[in-house]
Amino acid sequence: MEKYKNRNGDSGVQSYEIGSDFIIVQFINDGSYLYNYQIPGSSHVERMKKLAIKGQGLSTYISTNIKKKYAKKID
Repeated sequence: MEKYKNRNGDSGVQSYEIGSDFIIVQFINDGSYLYNYQIPGSSHVERMKKLAIKGQGLSTYISTNIKKKYAKKID
């Protein structure tokens, strides 16, 4: 997993892993979640990938747009 840069300093995201059609996001206090092209959909996943690489806005995007729409809770 890649460490999330957390440019604002207040994100709940700790790290992430990007694949061709998915992103796994590990939260500081809530485990890891898989988001893929099926759930929540390709446009959301691609936006999440960009925010993860940027290191800013990922947690806000998830809490605002994705909420509980994840493919699987990993741990």
